[in-house]
Amino acid sequence: MKRVLMLALGILSAIGGFVDIGDLVFNAQAGAIFGYQLLWVLPIGVTGIIVYSEMCGRVAAASGRPVFDVVRERLGFRLGLVALLAAVAISLMTLVAEIGGVALAIELMTGSPYRLLVALAVIGLGLAIWTLSFSTIENLFSLFGLCLIVFVVAALVAGVDWHGVAQGFVPGHHATGQGSHGVGWAYAYFVVGLLGAAMTPYEVYFYSSGAVEDHWSLSDLGTNKFTAVVGYSLGGLLSAALMATSAAVLLPDRIRPEFIGSIAMMAQEPLGQAGLLLAAVGILFATGGAAIETVLSAAYAICQTFGWEWGVERGSRAAPRFTLLWPVLLVGAGLVTLSGINPVQLTEYAVIFSALALPLTYIPILLVANDRRYLHDKVNGRLANTLGVIFLVMVVAISIASVPLMLLSHGGSVS
Repeated sequence: MKRVLMLALGILSAIGGFVDIGDLVFNAQAGAIFGYQLLWVLPIGVTGIIVYSEMCGRVAAASGRPVFDVVRERLGFRLGLVALLAAVAISLMTLVAEIGGVALAIELMTGSPYRLLVALAVIGLGLAIWTLSFSTIENLFSLFGLCLIVFVVAALVAGVDWHGVAQGFVPGHHATGQGSHGVGWAYAYFVVGLLGAAMTPYEVYFYSSGAVEDHWSLSDLGTNKFTAVVGYSLGGLLSAALMATSAAVLLPDRIRPEFIGSIAMMAQEPLGQAGLLLAAVGILFATGGAAIETVLSAAYAICQTFGWEWGVERGSRAAPRFTLLWPVLLVGAGLVTLSGINPVQLTEYAVIFSALALPLTYIPILLVANDRRYLHDKVNGRLANTLGVIFLVMVVAISIASVPLMLLSHGGSVS
């Protein structure tokens, strides 16, 4: 049973992180503009997040401490504070977008007023964290988030171009998109955006802290690898299905999805109302799971930096500051969402600025995963270090390129 719960953590991290609102938006828009031509980016992002999540899970299992706690100790308080500020800023920016995504998914199913649904989303997410155990949250959001598999079925029914799909997994088959002017900058922007969405910092912090909440030990190291590989590979499959469905359904009519409803309706054309309902439920629980991940990740990071007790499982008496902190962050993000900010547009900014901060996350993780003071004989092997360095170079490049590409491409627009 424990191993099933560990897999649930991996699936929740994958669906609530790898297929959060950032991936919903960037994959759907990439498919609508470039067809299948950016599919090659997804295996790279999946491999990167698997490599670093496995490191974070191994740190938690070997040391009994979450990776952010060890990073803060390893780097010292001042450098740890810089990492904290970056992590919390990106998490809260993402949280606002995820709350908006939850409200929009419910609006799609009920037609109720958006601002009322934002308030109900905040209350519902808060009650879920307050009343449910950590394992129940994992299982609930993992199970219903799997409704996103409807996009796999939708892609098959819509009649994907399998030759185009095969070419899409080979870098260099540059798409012409919806026009010629600015296509190169937009193509590069979406490459950076897709990779940034795949490797957002809160994913690894949540995964590591969740491992401590689930009481992982050295006996769980093998399952940690299995969980990271299976969980995030599933997230990659769902992302590929989103892109393929968008390419098959939206690209022929030159429709660029600007709203969550547009993404859900990609499943409606090939599968009817049942497809729309399943897509809406999947989006609801994917964005809801991501909202829980982001608010808990921010609260975890703050408490771990300042040495406060933390944990959903510990309760209000054992971790009073943590229990006060996450509702404050959740309500604050909800108030920003109520201002009427567009969740899709905010998501694009959140992903790009998350990409800007990636080195602050992954450089310390690689250092900690090689530190025998914490991991003893469970430090990185040659393969883990080789892959870690390769992806570290990649995230540094993404960080440098993210903002210039956003400006040069005008946010990925193709005229």
